Amino acid sequence: MRNIIVKVHPSKSNLKKKDQLAWKIAEIASDKAKLNKDAVEMVINRIIDNASVAIASYNRKPVVSAREMALAHPRKNGANIFGLSPRIKVDCEWAAWANGTAVRELDYHDTFLAADYSHPGDNIPAILAVAQQKKCSGIDLIRGILTGYEVQVNLVKGICLHEHKIDHIAHLGPSIAAGLGSLLKLNTETIYQSVQQALHITVSTRQSRKGEISSWKAFAPAHAGKLAIEAVDRCMRGEGAPSPIYEGEDSVIAYVLSGPGKKYTVPLPRVNEPKKAILETYTKEHSAEYQSQALIDLARSLNKKIKNISDISKIIIETSHHTHNVIGTGANDPQKMDPYASRETLDHSIMYIFAVALEDGTWHHVKSYTSQRARRKSTVNLWRKIVTRENKKWTKKYHDKDPKKKCFGGKVIIKMKKGKTITEEINVADAHPAGNRPFGREEYINKFKTLTNGIITKKETARFLNAAQDLKNLKSNELNYLNIEMIPHKKNRNSAKRGIF
Repeated sequence: MRNIIVKVHPSKSNLKKKDQLAWKIAEIASDKAKLNKDAVEMVINRIIDNASVAIASYNRKPVVSAREMALAHPRKNGANIFGLSPRIKVDCEWAAWANGTAVRELDYHDTFLAADYSHPGDNIPAILAVAQQKKCSGIDLIRGILTGYEVQVNLVKGICLHEHKIDHIAHLGPSIAAGLGSLLKLNTETIYQSVQQALHITVSTRQSRKGEISSWKAFAPAHAGKLAIEAVDRCMRGEGAPSPIYEGEDSVIAYVLSGPGKKYTVPLPRVNEPKKAILETYTKEHSAEYQSQALIDLARSLNKKIKNISDISKIIIETSHHTHNVIGTGANDPQKMDPYASRETLDHSIMYIFAVALEDGTWHHVKSYTSQRARRKSTVNLWRKIVTRENKKWTKKYHDKDPKKKCFGGKVIIKMKKGKTITEEINVADAHPAGNRPFGREEYINKFKTLTNGIITKKETARFLNAAQDLKNLKSNELNYLNIEMIPHKKNRNSAKRGIF
């Protein structure tokens, strides 16, 4: 690996392309790096993971809306939409839109946390859609996905967006553009322009994850994927981009992020070095914001130890700066304590999540979010006894450079009415690579079967899992095998409202 120093340069300095971050990203996207065996296997895991959560969200309203918009753009030799017959094809950018929304809706796929937040699995729907339309092979798809993960993970390590209230899809646009460059074997210049265009058009505010969180949280990465595909299409036709997009005098760093005086350090592999960043990412066992995963596991454990939840007088969760300020009481969002809040808001409230997991001793991607569950009197009472605090020890562990030491948990202090105090802590979620029950292929397959049970046939389950695990051998006309067709009578939701399309 190498560390790239990124800072603003005045226009008169005429910064050379080879010294720009976008060019260095394009160089690794256009290289001929060997494939790392473990990284390839993880690509397969994440394709299975994405498919499971996408199918489970098929009938949810945002997914229905995105799919109906996509179906208004049919294309004979286009890309597939999760849940529908592989014979139904639409323009790849619209397939990316529909499938990206389905993957993100339940907040249930993979994550990477460092200086910023990310869901690297959001790269997959757009790259897969283009691969299907352009008749790419399984190996081509693997290369594209590995590049997408590599770029996003390393941008997340080096550049913090959220401190400037910028949504994390600003790292996703460039990573998808780079992944598409690898997929399509584009030259460095075309990828360079594509990365810059994709960044320029995917900068948006973090209000999408603040206050009363709406369905846009599910749409946002799908939108970035759609825009990135369109950016690559333009650049393949010879069009250019605002340059240099990171280092320019009026660039993203200069006026959106930390300004002309700031230096960022972005790690990147050397040209032709195998791309393995995907191995640093982790998926979710629970459908909730990642920083709640370990605390859900801790709550499940505590449920067995506390006989009467009503005897609790107060719960203090000591955790990292990020957890406290994004999903904790440090966010200062009254909506996070509101029983009438949206599902999207509730899955960003550790107070709600911990209360339900502690009461139930379990977590479910649907049952734990119903309006009846959120408004249960005992839950509301417990919920409002919970506060979070930043503990610098946990903030330091959150930002540890060593992936094996990085932690996303916290310490829970439960004060009982009769004076007893229960204190426990957890470093990482059980499903984390360093956790008590790390996810491997068997766990990804089990998650898939659990989420798709009764929605797709056993025959379709076996067919898809066989195809996904044989990804390296899929030929140019076989990537539609990665689509999944649902049982027809389970497709029971249509939008009651019409739009423009």
